[in-house]
Amino acid sequence: MADHQVHDLTPEEVSKGMTEGRYLLVDVREPNEVAVVAYPGAVVVPLSTFDPRDIPDPKGKEVVFACRSGKRSVTASLAAQAGGLAYDKHLAGGMLAWQAAGLPTRTGG
Repeated sequence: MADHQVHDLTPEEVSKGMTEGRYLLVDVREPNEVAVVAYPGAVVVPLSTFDPRDIPDPKGKEVVFACRSGKRSVTASLAAQAGGLAYDKHLAGGMLAWQAAGLPTRTGG
């Protein structure tokens, strides 16, 4: 996996990209975490059962992974790349950074 790398995106970059229809946000947190606070418009593919094939067709959008703090999203990106997918972006700082930036969240998964 040495030839794989993951690019950091800020919460503002991800939010803007989602609004503009350029990014598909894939939340790799567990369902119990998503039930507490969720990213609006994200799809959930938990890392505990992660299979890159479970990611919906991004329909021309770039896939960006997200989690709580930014660690699991890197793991998911590397796993997707190992599976042959060019998904090399993640939300640096995860939900913690998203909330610190004052971006909208939703509850109830």
